[in-house]
Order: sequence, then C-alpha cells, then structure tokens
Amino acid sequence: MIRNAALGSAATLITGTLAASLLLAPPAAAASTGSDGKVPEALGVQIAAARAARAGIDWKDCPADWGFEKPIQCGWVKVPLDYAKPYGKTIEIAVDRIGSTGTKEERQGALVYNPGGPGGSGMRFPRRVTTKSPLWVNTSKAYDFVGFDPRGVGHSAPISCIDPQEFVKAPKADPVPDSVADKRAQRKLAAEYADGCKERSGEMLPHMTTPNTARDLDVIRAGLGEKKLNYLGVSYGTYLGGVYATLFPTHVRRMIVDSVVDPSQDNIWYEANLGQDVAFQMRWNDWQDWVAKNDSVFHLGDTRAKVEAKYQELRAKAKAKPLGGVVGPAELIGFFQGAPYYDSSWVPVAQTFAAWAAGDEQALVDAIAPDMTDIKGNAAAENGNAVYTAVECADAKWPTSWSKWDRDNSKLHQKYPFLTWSNAWMNLPCATWKAKQSTPIAVGAKRGLPPVLIVQSERDAATPYKGAVELHRSLAGSRLITEKGAGSHGVTSLVNPCINTRVDAYLLTGKVDAKDVTCTPHATPVAPAPAAAKSLSSDAPAESSVFPAPEELPAVR
Repeated sequence: MIRNAALGSAATLITGTLAASLLLAPPAAAASTGSDGKVPEALGVQIAAARAARAGIDWKDCPADWGFEKPIQCGWVKVPLDYAKPYGKTIEIAVDRIGSTGTKEERQGALVYNPGGPGGSGMRFPRRVTTKSPLWVNTSKAYDFVGFDPRGVGHSAPISCIDPQEFVKAPKADPVPDSVADKRAQRKLAAEYADGCKERSGEMLPHMTTPNTARDLDVIRAGLGEKKLNYLGVSYGTYLGGVYATLFPTHVRRMIVDSVVDPSQDNIWYEANLGQDVAFQMRWNDWQDWVAKNDSVFHLGDTRAKVEAKYQELRAKAKAKPLGGVVGPAELIGFFQGAPYYDSSWVPVAQTFAAWAAGDEQALVDAIAPDMTDIKGNAAAENGNAVYTAVECADAKWPTSWSKWDRDNSKLHQKYPFLTWSNAWMNLPCATWKAKQSTPIAVGAKRGLPPVLIVQSERDAATPYKGAVELHRSLAGSRLITEKGAGSHGVTSLVNPCINTRVDAYLLTGKVDAKDVTCTPHATPVAPAPAAAKSLSSDAPAESSVFPAPEELPAVR
C-alpha cells in the first residue's frame, strides 16, 4: 500500500525458512503494536505465515458440489482480513491440489496458479492433471498443482454487490450512448452499483487489494510447507505476481507471468482500461480480417469493412428489438469480445454470427441469453464482477470528475468504438467508490529475486504488449518471450513449441535463455469446410489440439 519502501525492506527479513525461529511470539508482536493496535503489514504477514506454517493444511476430498474429482483434494488457509491487525478478524482462503505424478526424486514442490480477473478462481488448475492436458505433463511430474480462490472469490469469503439474478438479467441498456440522458442513466447505474458493494460487502472492501492478495499468497506458501514459491500467473495474475515479487523477493523460486498487465503506478487501473480499448479494437480488426479471408465459409463479407457493416446491422436490429427478447447490444458485445480475447473463439463466434446472417436467430440467442435457472452459475458471475470491481477500485485512486471520464472515452470511441463505452461503464463505479482507495506499489526487483520468465503475445487485446515490456524493465534479470504477430490471451496454454519447451525448461531446471526470445506465432485458426460451418456445435474444429480447453483460458474481465 502506501508504505511501499517499508514493506519492501521488511519483507526481505523473511528468509523463507519456516523453522521455529520464524514463529513470532505474541509478546514480541505486541511490543511492535502501535497505539492504534496495529502493526506494520510486513510484520502482520510474518505472523500469519508462521501461524499457517505451524497449522499446515488439512487436505480432504473436495466437497461434492465443488466439482473436483479425486484425487484432487481441498483445504483452507486462514489469513487476516487486515494484515495490520494479524490477531483480529480472519477469513479462510480455499485451496486445492493434486500431487505430482513423477517420482519422489523428480518432485520440486508446489506450483501455485492464478488465472487473472481480478475475480478469477484458480481452483480448476489441478484438473490439468486429471484431464491429462498434454502441455503440462512434464511439469506435473515435478510439481503439485495448487489452485486457490483469492480473497472475496468463490469459496474464500465471497463478496457481492447486487442480487445475482438481477446482475445477469437481460437485455441491458446499450453501452454506446446516443444522448446525455443515456450517459446520465449509465452514471446512475454505476453509482448504485458502488452503493450496493458498500451495502453488501462493506467490511471487505478496504482490504480487497492486490498487495493483500499477494500477502495471502505468501501465507498459502507457508501453509503448503514451501520455503519458496513457484508461481504461474496469467492476465491480472501477472500483476499479482509482480506485486508478490516486489514484497517477497527472497520467497520466489520460479515465477512465470503470461499476458502481462503494465504494472506502472500511473497505469493502475484507469489508464490500463483506456489502453485496453485501443488494443481490443486492433484485435477485433484482426478477427474481422480473418472472417473476410474465409468469406467462402462464413458469407459475412470479403473485406473487413463488409464484416463490420454486417455486425453493425446485427447491432442495430438487436437495439431496435432485442433478439429473443433478451439479446441487445450490451449482450452482443459480451459475446463478440470473446474473439479478440482468444483465438479459440474465432471459429465458434464466426459460426454463430454466420448462422444469424443466414436466418437462424435462435442460434445467437442460445449462445448469448442468460440462463435464469442457473442459480449457482449466476452467483459465480456476479461474484466475479464484484471482485473485479472491488480490487480495481481499492488498488488505486480513480478520477472522480465525470467530465474527465466523458472526455477521455468520447475521444477514444471515435477511433476505437468496439469496447470503449462498455469498458467505461464497467469501471465507472470506481468514481463513486465508498471505501478506501490505495496508492499502487512501485513494482520492481529487489535483492534476492531470481529470474522471472515473462511470456507475451504481441497483439494481445486484454493486456497490451507494452505491459510485458514494462514489467521486464522493472524486474532486473527477467527474460521476455514474445510471440510475434499473435494476439491470443494466455500464451502458455497454447501449442507453440518455441514457447512450450522454454516454459518446461524454466520450471524444471530454472534456466532461462541468455537473452530475450522472439517466437513465431502459434497456428492461426482454421475455418471449417463450408459444409461443416453450418454446424453450430461449440466443439473446436480439427485443429483443436492447438488451443486450450476452456478451463485453461485465463479469467476474463
């Protein structure tokens, strides 16, 4: 938080050993307690980590309704709600694991995963072993695969901002405003959402920060009995990794960050979202070019301009009369942004779009409309959005002037219309946030940090390439692998031997290349044959082995 320098230096006092000498007795902690009953957060995390190391994790079969098959096991790690009050209120962080598949001699510890968001659950990570995901066979011989629900997420003291059924209800207002009145209505919704967060989850909100999640990660490390952390973070998980590396440099053993958030203090988080608008337009254009190239399959136009015109036709019809009564422009953007996110979505999104153009409206409705009977899924969606909002609003101070939001987004929309206003409204609750907003820490390498491996596609929409460059600059000794000309989000789950072999080598040996590496892109999606294109199955096309299973994709915003 604000005490950046103090946190960084204090954190280095922990050498990673969890012997009895680390266990801080209450009298020693009390001696460091201020008149307000608080201790430095760096001391608070030492106390919590020592407590977790002593308690360990009581691993058991996962609850049946969690959806994790044996031999995956689940457990809990207790952490302070407020690290300045380590003996105060605690919350429980849900974790799961699957043991390494290799020999005792091959085992190198636990590999902990975060898929991003913020608001994403990493609990499905061990399923990469049970589903025999081919890219992770070598790594799983050496490591237990460990996932967790970050604070506020899923099974870890979940937060909420609005009734889940109300959250998913459709259609919602068109995110692209036609008038001042439209903007006023969206501002009202954003303010009401912020109020709802305060009303439903107020106690958690000041503590929903990335530094606190990084501290939780260190307590998890201790609970696992690990002296040092092996970590894989994707998307927002890269920012979490960068913050962890800054606060706990001597606790890092291996760290891979994939699809990188620019950690610059002035980028978190308002500017980061403006940067996304530009990058999403670039990748949307890439997808439209691919659709146009495959016009013989999709019949949506043989130029980008024609594909865009067809999309605008769809958008206008859905605005005038929501498809199936529930799919309007807001719902369309939620569906179509999958294509700029992931190459694995290129074919199914194009197929569904093509079906609509050929007269099959129901296919689009089936793909997009919310399922109001899916109570559990709707609650998870609302929770994910609540955590996304809470973390981004708590991490940094946001502009409170509507004129600045209006000016910046109106200007961007002129050149980058695909996502700009949708993104603005999603983040606008931060302008009227009812809880403490912090100052982002200065992410950077401290003494004792080993080489960090950074992996990034050049045309990533969600985390623009400059983020990887900035983190690489900030973490001395890191190595950057660039997938040139590619843009799918979440590179380590894609088949690209130039990247896959280096990821394996780093995790298994700790070795990195002598210099940064540029790789050619993974295979471009292949449109199905015209006859097959008529099928609206969500199954991947013939080249499916190139793309990850849906559960291996990073969490989306």
